[in-house]
Amino acid sequence: MAAVSPFPSTIDRQPPSRVSTALAGRQLPMVTPGDPIDVDPALVHRQSSMTAAIQLCLQAAGIADKEAHLALGIDAGHWSRILRGDAHFPLHLLGPLMDLAGNEAPLEWLAHSRGYELRPLETELERQVREEQERNARLADENRLLREMLVGRGR
Repeated sequence: MAAVSPFPSTIDRQPPSRVSTALAGRQLPMVTPGDPIDVDPALVHRQSSMTAAIQLCLQAAGIADKEAHLALGIDAGHWSRILRGDAHFPLHLLGPLMDLAGNEAPLEWLAHSRGYELRPLETELERQVREEQERNARLADENRLLREMLVGRGR
C-alpha cells in the first residue's frame, strides 16, 4: 500500500479561477489603450502605497477591476489579493497597466516616494525646437545690442 502524503501535490499552485470558468463563452468588452489622461500629481502623491496608486491609475481611466485583470492576464483570485494588499502586482505588467490606463500614476507615485521628480525625456523634435528658440533669443540680443550701438554712434 502506497503512503499518502498529508500535503497535496498542488500546494504551491493556485486553483483555477471560478470567475474565468464562469465567464467562458461570454464576450466581455476588452479595454484598449486610450488617450493619455492627466492625473493630478498631488493626488498621486497622497496615495499610501503602490497598490493605491495602481487603483488610482485605473480609476482615473474609468477601468473596472474585472476589465483590468482580464486585459492584463492576471487571475481574478490573485487580483483580489493584490487589491487587498495580500499579494504583489507583477512588476513586468506595470508598463502594460499604465499603457492600458493612459496615465503614469504608479510610476509618479514610486518616483515621489523615493524623493525623485518624474518628467518625460525630451524628444528629438522638442530638442530641435528648444535649440532654435535659444538661437533666436541670442540673435535678438545681438540685434538689440547692435541697434543700441548704432543709435549711440549717431548722437
